[in-house]
Amino acid sequence: MHINRKPGEQVEVDWAGDLAQIIDPDTGEIIDAHIFVGVMTYSQYTYVEAFINEKQQSWIKAHVNMYKYFGGIAKILVSDNCKTAVVHNGGWYNQQLNTIYYEMAEHYGTAIIPARVRKPKDKPNVESSVGNISTWIVAALRNEQFFSLEELNRAIKEKLKDFNSRLFQKKEDSRLSLFRCEELPLLAPLPATPFELADWKQATVQFNYHISVDGMLYSIPYEYIKRKVDVRMTDKTIEIFFNQHRIASHRRLYGRKGQYSTIVEHMPEDHQKYLEWNGESFRKWATGIGNNTFNVVDAILTSKRVQQETYKSCMGLLKLADKYSVERLEAACKKAMSYTATPSFKSIKNILSTGQDKVEPEVKVETTHNNYGITRGAGYYGR
Repeated sequence: MHINRKPGEQVEVDWAGDLAQIIDPDTGEIIDAHIFVGVMTYSQYTYVEAFINEKQQSWIKAHVNMYKYFGGIAKILVSDNCKTAVVHNGGWYNQQLNTIYYEMAEHYGTAIIPARVRKPKDKPNVESSVGNISTWIVAALRNEQFFSLEELNRAIKEKLKDFNSRLFQKKEDSRLSLFRCEELPLLAPLPATPFELADWKQATVQFNYHISVDGMLYSIPYEYIKRKVDVRMTDKTIEIFFNQHRIASHRRLYGRKGQYSTIVEHMPEDHQKYLEWNGESFRKWATGIGNNTFNVVDAILTSKRVQQETYKSCMGLLKLADKYSVERLEAACKKAMSYTATPSFKSIKNILSTGQDKVEPEVKVETTHNNYGITRGAGYYGR
């Protein structure tokens, strides 16, 4: 049965049977390269790329590069019935797509219709193009030597350009002109970002509201502490899901292990307040209490080479004001400053805990001192 193809409706993809070859420059070993072929069914416009294997990563990358080459998305994607595309459970009438392949199709807004096993007529355009590619590209490059996959793909790109520009035998158009004039305007636009191959894992949210991924730590809203979450990992992003709802997203960290990616909104309220403090905010707080407290805080902030090392002591003083009152803290700071120009948090705490800030200073009573021993006053002799 002859089927009229609609422009921009369908693209067919498959691996070519013939293999290309590259040479390992270090060992001289000949390595097979697998050829991916994608064809727009209406114009026969073709995309070709070589890969080291036919595994999931190569399969997905080939599609991403193909859509970029076409500059748009066809409504339907007819794929080969390989394991990287289809999970066989229930026969052709009840096929289950590979999860990652399905995610890719969702990202690009296309529908996948896998071909039946050993039914090449389900994707006749790509089968025909595979034969042409084997003749025009793979065979033409067979006498050339390539020492890397990049070299091979550069040569394929040049041959592919000639292949798509060549006129049809029974038509006046070429694949390229037919595609640009009639198919390209009907393709759906590419998404803002290309699809990224993702890995999944489960993780438990730690008590510090972070999860660990390859030695790096990423924050999750603190309400999910001790909960198990699903983590989607790509080369650029880390996404965290709970009950299939995304609850956090981070840019993936690389380099030194133990790095933190923390979003302030994920922190409890008291932890968020702690982040707001710095040297100037501590000084401003101390000014509101009194000069003595300001002098103590300023002395503490300048006591270390790195100011951040003193924040705990300053925070401790703030807590003492809550516990004992700002009046007593000001009195304790005054007393401490009378002893030393560099008081510490510990000394202020000791003054308050022992109540030394409440002790009144002794008042000296002036007494008349007599150098002549016992003397009787005028009143004695008046008797």
